[in-house]
Amino acid sequence: MQAHERLANCTLCPRRCGVNRLTAERGVCKTGEQSVVSSYNAHFGEEAPLVGSGGSGTIFITHCSLGCRFCQNYEISNNGQGHEISSRQMADIMLRLQENGCHNINFVTPSHVLPQILKALEAAIPGGLQVPLVYNSSGYDEVETLAMVDGIFDIYMPDFKFWDSAVSGKMCRAPDYPRKARAAIKEMHRQVGDLVLDDRGVAVKGLIVRHLVMPGGLADTGAVMRFLADRISKNTYVNIMPQYHPCGEAHRIPEIATTISAQEYDKALKTAREAGLTRLDRQRRVFSLW
Repeated sequence: MQAHERLANCTLCPRRCGVNRLTAERGVCKTGEQSVVSSYNAHFGEEAPLVGSGGSGTIFITHCSLGCRFCQNYEISNNGQGHEISSRQMADIMLRLQENGCHNINFVTPSHVLPQILKALEAAIPGGLQVPLVYNSSGYDEVETLAMVDGIFDIYMPDFKFWDSAVSGKMCRAPDYPRKARAAIKEMHRQVGDLVLDDRGVAVKGLIVRHLVMPGGLADTGAVMRFLADRISKNTYVNIMPQYHPCGEAHRIPEIATTISAQEYDKALKTAREAGLTRLDRQRRVFSLW
């Protein structure tokens, strides 16, 4: 398979490490020929159109090519919590989640294991897998890699974390993140368009964009929302998330060693509406005191 061969000189993500993952070499994602999975379950905390009544069949892939220093799943993305599984085992997980009534299969941080996922689908689809597939990423994706899976994923759900390259350089060690995210989201929308729901309000196909509100306006929410409205679609379904709290290395970084306020969240919602975005995920305020 062409996708699998790319592991021998891996340039799947913008890090473009060029390592041979079919051997003992490892790049930024710390992942070899096999996927590493932390957990899988019917997730009821995802966006409303993904959850429905049966939940989103979420598979948490271990490691991440972006590696945010404040990641809310730091133990998984940075510390490698999880176990290697074969493609056959991943196929069985997908089928089990579908059998349990999940509305979709939701791959969390799949960018670095797309060849493994494609191989698993070769077994899962003949085995009866029919529900939509969700590509749930950091937004740090290569357009050429996304083109490789055109027609495979039904729903794209990227983050758009930061607008400013200096901020993403400090927070994610990826100054090219804003540029890569803009290009990736354009390609995702080209492939699947605006979000389409069935008569139950459950997502069938399309784009969902997540944006985590950061302390002190570090994410530049207004610029992100204007980009989505003006360059993608005013019909873009957006989840503006209020649940930021210091995780991972965040306590050592003064700008993000705190939570956000209700006022900051309200301002983020206002900027989205002012940009012309109206399809906002239902508001679930989560504010912590530290």
